[in-house]
Amino acid sequence: MRALLRAAAALALLTVWLLPADRASAASYSVAMKGYAFSPASLSVPAGSTVTWTNYDTAPHDVKTTSGPLSIHSPMLDKGESWSFTFTTAGSYGYVCTVHPDMTAGVTVRAAPAPAPAPARTSAAAREHVHTAPARTPSRTARSAPAMTMPSPSPTPTPTAPAAAVPQTATQPAATQATAATARPLDPLLVLAGLVAGVAVLCLLLVGSRTSRARQEAP
Repeated sequence: MRALLRAAAALALLTVWLLPADRASAASYSVAMKGYAFSPASLSVPAGSTVTWTNYDTAPHDVKTTSGPLSIHSPMLDKGESWSFTFTTAGSYGYVCTVHPDMTAGVTVRAAPAPAPAPARTSAAAREHVHTAPARTPSRTARSAPAMTMPSPSPTPTPTAPAAAVPQTATQPAATQATAATARPLDPLLVLAGLVAGVAVLCLLLVGSRTSRARQEAP
């Protein structure tokens, strides 16, 4: 049992020793009422501190604020009695003993330091999302779609004169002119006249051949 008590006491001392300086100093402060004066007459404490007034005179004293954010008034303290008050609101407090108005003093309460802002979780999550987000891959349509190319303009062909458009000159040979003449369509009358002439020639040949035969057969 003693070992447990010693361990608990050691742990409590270690906790007090590890407390930050502002918290340790904010634990308690003492003001003595002695010689019809407050000692110390001026006190500066951080917010959350407790101030204890103790009367060492034979005459009674009390504490009553004359200025400050809050109104404080202690009970009347006889010799050897104490009274404590915890200041949670920052500001300047002036106080006096109502029995002895010449006993004046003051307490300045400093605002507690604001804690350092913790880093925003959203920004850390956003950074993690940026680092871990997989790279987007192009869709199938984008991969399979052929690249569109603009058709290159075809070269403009140099106009050349057609062979038929070349004018006939007098230097062309006569055979070429005759071929061009025969290529023209024949006149039907000329065709009929040719047929009649051919039939007449055949008839003349037949008549001539019969006449020659008859002459040969005659005695």
